[in-house]
Amino acid sequence: MKTCANCGGTNLDDAQFCQMCGRSLAATEAVPLAPSMLGQTGPPQPSPISPAAPQPPGAPPPETSGMAVGSQICGILFVFFPAAITAVVLGHISRSEIRRSAGRLKGDGMALAGLILGYVGISVIPILIIAAIAIPNLLRSRMAANEASAVSSLRTINVACVQYATQYKGYPASLANLGPSPYKTPDRGGADLIEATLAGGTKSGYLFRLEAHDDDNDGYADHYQVWADPVGTGITGQRHFFTDETGIIRARRVSPADAESSPIE
Repeated sequence: MKTCANCGGTNLDDAQFCQMCGRSLAATEAVPLAPSMLGQTGPPQPSPISPAAPQPPGAPPPETSGMAVGSQICGILFVFFPAAITAVVLGHISRSEIRRSAGRLKGDGMALAGLILGYVGISVIPILIIAAIAIPNLLRSRMAANEASAVSSLRTINVACVQYATQYKGYPASLANLGPSPYKTPDRGGADLIEATLAGGTKSGYLFRLEAHDDDNDGYADHYQVWADPVGTGITGQRHFFTDETGIIRARRVSPADAESSPIE
């Protein structure tokens, strides 16, 4: 059966025109009839249009959790130990509230970032505290060891100078004269009385310097002076040392020591 698109009347499949209104059925497609049009014999009446039902107002946009914001801010400041703990506490509370809010709150990512930074702070800060206590102690221990080594090296130099003067009738002109000889046998240029490292002038964080004085200009030194100064004051050592042919080792903290400095005990 063909249904007329104009009046809704039914017609035979081979009908060319509607038997109710006479309209051509050539381009008509079968469409379902509205219940109000079934059995209608007259021209169709426009159906009343019902007004659209009012839509409920849209839900308000989700708010950012203040605790999540606070957690992220405290996490950024994790270098301060209380801030790291606060970041972790606020992060857990805010994530719990966001899950229970049914979409009314957002900021889970901020809370998560605060949690991560907070836990980093809690794990790192104790290490920093321990390092802050241990490193100065290690530095002081190292400086004390370097100073003890410098004093021991000065004693070695004093003994070597006496031996040198006994063998060569005068004190050495430099530390190199006390070190290994470039030749096979020791001589005035290299008496082989101290190790090569000390003869080079640097050992255990200290710089060593020897000066000799020939008072009567006979080619043999009558006096000598030796200085031992830290390579980095406050880093490789605190005290400066001095000694001479008397064998007394003297020390000073602020500047290089000399013959007027206090002798060490």
